[in-house]
Amino acid sequence: MTTQNIDEASPPQSMIANAVGRDEQPVRWSIPLALLACVLLAFFDKISIAALFTDKDFQQAMGLEFNPTMLGMLMSAFLLSYGVSSMLLSGIGDAFNPTKLLIGMMATWCVLMLMMGMVSSYSSMMVLRILLGIAEGPLFPLAFAIIRHSFPAKHQARATMMWLLGTPFGAAIGFPITMYILHNFGWRTTFFAMAALTIPVILFVIYGLRHVNIEPKKKQPEVKGVKAAPESRSAERRELFTSWQFWLICVFNISFLTYLWGMNGWLPSYLMEGKGIHLEKAGYLTSLPFIGMLAGEVLGAWISDRLDRRALSCFLSMLGAGVGLMMVLHLDSTVSIIGAMAFSMFMWGAGAPNIFALLGKATSSRVSATAGGIFNGLGNLAGALAPVLMGALIAVTGKMDSGLLFLVVMAFMGCLVLLPLVKRY
Repeated sequence: MTTQNIDEASPPQSMIANAVGRDEQPVRWSIPLALLACVLLAFFDKISIAALFTDKDFQQAMGLEFNPTMLGMLMSAFLLSYGVSSMLLSGIGDAFNPTKLLIGMMATWCVLMLMMGMVSSYSSMMVLRILLGIAEGPLFPLAFAIIRHSFPAKHQARATMMWLLGTPFGAAIGFPITMYILHNFGWRTTFFAMAALTIPVILFVIYGLRHVNIEPKKKQPEVKGVKAAPESRSAERRELFTSWQFWLICVFNISFLTYLWGMNGWLPSYLMEGKGIHLEKAGYLTSLPFIGMLAGEVLGAWISDRLDRRALSCFLSMLGAGVGLMMVLHLDSTVSIIGAMAFSMFMWGAGAPNIFALLGKATSSRVSATAGGIFNGLGNLAGALAPVLMGALIAVTGKMDSGLLFLVVMAFMGCLVLLPLVKRY
């Protein structure tokens, strides 16, 4: 029995009542806006350390000179603990109210940022970065669970798109804000400022999520001729773990996030070293790929909610992203190269909100946080290896194109993995 069949096995009367109740309830867009603020805050906390790597005062406080390996480990330690936490801790969102957990997590971030502003040793900073990764790991799975319980299926891609925009917006404004504080007030103040920012964000999140009321579902009575739903959440977890559809979506997400991490890690270097483009002379053209990604997320969410073909939307997204990168490999002019790159990232962006909506269609709502945690954790752990693998390929072949070709192959492999689900979802 697949996870989808579990939901189908509920008594018809309950299914009708639940469906009518969800469709009639008002669509409250304050919910994804509150989650957007939460993701923005988390992204600020995540990247603030990177802005300090070249600061002499920070290096001296940590007992280091400019040591790229040890400084980079502060980011790598976070990513590793983040991925593991996402897989292992997100299930608590199925046992407890995810909105209350979210507020508790944010309060923990605030305390950790305050402590980072007070430490004076590398080892202490490393421990705090690991703890921050653990505290942030369940964020995306909890956001996925909240949206899934608060919105009907026809609105879920758009609602997901709204909070997912926190990542690109966070990158766009997080670094400038951190650098301004660093240069005017010192590195410790960057952490204190992030901690202070947490307080109004928590208040906004409490207000925005005030209508969310997710309680554990009661056991449904068995109806003659219809099998009852599993009696316990552990039974539904077993169904989840044996669902081949769920694991195919997880594998596709590995391909999906490999593209994201690979592009974030190597895009500037590829354009400069591989294509000879001077980014400072290209001007506004260098922002087009990221604008394309944002536009893709917005348009892709709207179209997919209208069509409700989640797997097909994700398939076309990854196919278009791979085709766009293949075009880049064979183009020479600056305008055409960046245009093809923008098309590729636009197509990738179109799939970002849909992949969460696809996960929602293929899994039981009772294990939303568990499914989202495994899905997000595996994808980020594997995707974080992309820059390293691309760097190794470039070093071995001596060609920048080999790194980009790796992403092309991964994109097409993701498409193949998703083919069995295109007609079903």
